[in-house]
Amino acid sequence: MLSPVETGDEAFFEELRAREFERLDRHGIAYLDFAASGLHSASQASAYSSLLADGLLGNPHSEHQPSRDSMAAIEAARRCVLAAAGLSELDYSVCFTANTSAAVKLVAEAYPFGARRGLVLSRDNHNSVNGIREFARAAGAPVSILPLTHDLRLDSPEERLAALRPEAGLLAYPAQSNFSGVKHPLGLIAAARAKGYDVLIDAAGLSAGGCAGLRGFEADFIALSFYKLFGLPTGVGVLLARHDALARLRRPWFAGGTVDFVSVELDRHRLQAGAEGFHDGTPNFLGIAAVPAGFALLDELGSERLARRLNALTEELLSRLRGLSHPSGAPVVQLYGPPGLEDRGATVAFNVLTLEGRPVPFAAVERQARSLGVALRGGCFCNPGASEAAFGFRGADVQRCLAAVGTDFSVGRFARCMGPDRAVGALRISLGYPTVAADLDRAVGLVHSFAVGRAVA
Repeated sequence: MLSPVETGDEAFFEELRAREFERLDRHGIAYLDFAASGLHSASQASAYSSLLADGLLGNPHSEHQPSRDSMAAIEAARRCVLAAAGLSELDYSVCFTANTSAAVKLVAEAYPFGARRGLVLSRDNHNSVNGIREFARAAGAPVSILPLTHDLRLDSPEERLAALRPEAGLLAYPAQSNFSGVKHPLGLIAAARAKGYDVLIDAAGLSAGGCAGLRGFEADFIALSFYKLFGLPTGVGVLLARHDALARLRRPWFAGGTVDFVSVELDRHRLQAGAEGFHDGTPNFLGIAAVPAGFALLDELGSERLARRLNALTEELLSRLRGLSHPSGAPVVQLYGPPGLEDRGATVAFNVLTLEGRPVPFAAVERQARSLGVALRGGCFCNPGASEAAFGFRGADVQRCLAAVGTDFSVGRFARCMGPDRAVGALRISLGYPTVAADLDRAVGLVHSFAVGRAVA
């Protein structure tokens, strides 16, 4: 059973599951991959179906009524995301993108990197953020990495940032790790800005926790995807940018709908001011129109109630995984990240261990999970820095095995080179508001099967 939570909360989320996510039980799926994607609710699907069946939305770059209706839908979504993040349109622009990666790239390709304006990345970053380094290096900018502690928190980031040169540039790090669930200190934003840095926050890892975790922390740039928050729509993300920070960017190209004018004869153009100059052509207006229904669902949940729920579920999961043991008493699970709820979101990374303490290949656990209808994720989760830190990879060993594998790279070949005692990849369970106690029972049962000999590795 779950750790004690308010009776009203438990009843609320059980009713939500039955009303909005009945299809999970109908299909027999314990969905535990919310860090990868949220699930849309039945009410979102109904609202979007009605919108498509009855609405007339046209390209927003015209003046007819369907075009005006699209613009109204875009403005409604813009207001929703600003309100959810607790930001004002007086201070922030909203640029709609295809996803978080596209929002990050928008900053990366337009940021004024140079010898005196460098890039600082945390070691814990999704590859979409790691990729910024290619733009920085192309501009001759120095690239620095903030290291992690043994439990995958940032290691004294303010002190390390203060020691870097140059004392200006772009700092990019996640609000919450997509690997370990660690919540990195948002207080670092103000400290970095005071030292002359612009700050880009990757908010995708907050997933079911929503934008509420960003309230009160005014980064220069915030990137997120709506499907991470509430499943629908996919293919729509957003870059929230301070007006002054957006003005410092220099777009390397232009597209339809982003310019006041273009002259082929004179070889000139002028971008529109503000967010419109940073859209990549026509925004996904049909997808954007689905955004308000998702925020309506989050409003119904309430940020405080949702936080209590996710904390209770995470605490229960951690406790039960720690309690699993082989008949000999040896642990079944190696957990990564903070041991408790402090600085941790509803994402838990771990490996299943054999009786001898060796990691079971994550792909074997995934196969067993799939056969049992448990949807979790295995791998490195597009986060090589946190993975290398968690698994204790040494640079010399990685270099040796990459050279041995050569151009015919595969995870299996790399893992064989690293040896059977070294984990190459992990399992990740990430929780959301549709999660109920029965889902945790099935996940823990899956892991326990590797201790009692029922699983086929």
